[in-house]
Amino acid sequence: MAYELYYWPTIPGRGEFVRQALEDAGVDYVDIAREKGAGQGVKGMMAAMSGAEATHPSFAPPFLRDGDVTIGQTANILLYLGGRLGLAPQEEAARLWTHQIQLTIADCVAEAHDTHHPIAVDLYYEDQKPEAARRAKSFREDRIPKFLDWFETILARNPDGDAHLVGATASYVDLSAHLLVSGLDYAFPNAMARHLPARKRLVRLAQAVAERPRFAAYLSSRRRLPFNEQGIFRRYRELDAARP
Repeated sequence: MAYELYYWPTIPGRGEFVRQALEDAGVDYVDIAREKGAGQGVKGMMAAMSGAEATHPSFAPPFLRDGDVTIGQTANILLYLGGRLGLAPQEEAARLWTHQIQLTIADCVAEAHDTHHPIAVDLYYEDQKPEAARRAKSFREDRIPKFLDWFETILARNPDGDAHLVGATASYVDLSAHLLVSGLDYAFPNAMARHLPARKRLVRLAQAVAERPRFAAYLSSRRRLPFNEQGIFRRYRELDAARP
């Protein structure tokens, strides 16, 4: 049976981390909320997430169904899929290390989100612009370089070489690192122009991921949703730094 991915149909968001792993692996999956028909669409997603039939209801999308198994939370889904898709090491310590890296990516994603919603998610950005400006300044000047340095260090210390974050072959965290770099570059192009060139290993990794055949085909397809101002990574000029 095809995997069933449940996520909002018009934004890449956190679901994109799962979607691109499925695409890179070339497996069959159904993007439920983007489909039409009985039990699909956004209503079908919401019913599957929290309906009476949900034994393990998810707090929010994304979540994944694999037959009778339902898994929520992006990092948890990728932990489940990694070995099944050939995108994670099989040895337990390496598998947990991969999961740790993904959780750190999730931390950075959450901080990126909070630059435009630092007070409350149920308020518009326009209702919290002064607070967003302060949060964004700290994120782009202090937090972005700290995260990028951590990934650069991981690549440098990988005993199997600096082509991958874990081991000698691609894993889902390599794909996720590409998405993180792309998202930050979309939201903070000026800040990233300052920070990214010095992290040469991370730049090479992101470029190599984009050249993987199935991944590249996905990036150029209509299935791949562009970043927009409804998602996690949002481009507001006033939140970015001046050009270097």
